[in-house]
Amino acid sequence: MDLALEGSVALVTGASKGIGRGIAEALAREGATVAIASRSRERIEETAADIGAEPFVHDSQDLDGAPWLVKNVEDRLGPLDVLVTNTGGPPAGPDALDFSRDQWESAYRDLVLAPMALIEAAVPGMRERGFGRILSVSSTSVREPIPVLMLSNSHRAATLAAFKTLARQLAPDGITLNTILTGRIATDRLEQNYGSMENAEAAAREQVPAGRLGTVEELAAVAAFLCSGPASYVTGEAIRVDGGMTASV
Repeated sequence: MDLALEGSVALVTGASKGIGRGIAEALAREGATVAIASRSRERIEETAADIGAEPFVHDSQDLDGAPWLVKNVEDRLGPLDVLVTNTGGPPAGPDALDFSRDQWESAYRDLVLAPMALIEAAVPGMRERGFGRILSVSSTSVREPIPVLMLSNSHRAATLAAFKTLARQLAPDGITLNTILTGRIATDRLEQNYGSMENAEAAAREQVPAGRLGTVEELAAVAAFLCSGPASYVTGEAIRVDGGMTASV
């Protein structure tokens, strides 16, 4: 299938590694000119060189920097067609009441305010041109909360609701907003959560109906479609990529 991404401009945040990098790489393979952003200059420049993208340094906690990031991308690469908002997860913990006020506020800033700041900066240009694709990288925890992920459960669900609201408002402008819900994907973060990739793989064999971890490439393929021209009638959706693990309807 031709995803009609040739010549488009995409921005992927949190893209120095893992899922963000995988999505950026998939978009680049489809012919998009891809900007990638991360707070680490060294990591983002190394990744950009590896996958053929343009690097930008941006800290998701810097809300005032979001408009500048979008402007800098457009000044260097051209009008933004695709925005992928991706951030790392906040800390986990066994006691849902044991997180500090600072941790709650930091998670809200990262998972709700940061993507909204980027969307607010990108949408006016997309509206003017009558085209835009906005994708949030989230988690299946918004459907079935994970006990140790109180902060992620709460704030990712808020962003999902915001995307649904915006999708209905922006559909007449040719702009789609969708969310990809990640399950057990083989990334560094998953390895850290389980202590080793071997432990993560063993748990997946027991708990995931597909009997294995998902790959970044499998998730990125779904993301690339949602960012594409042919996905023009898909908006306000939350697509699970979880090997059948989510039990809820």
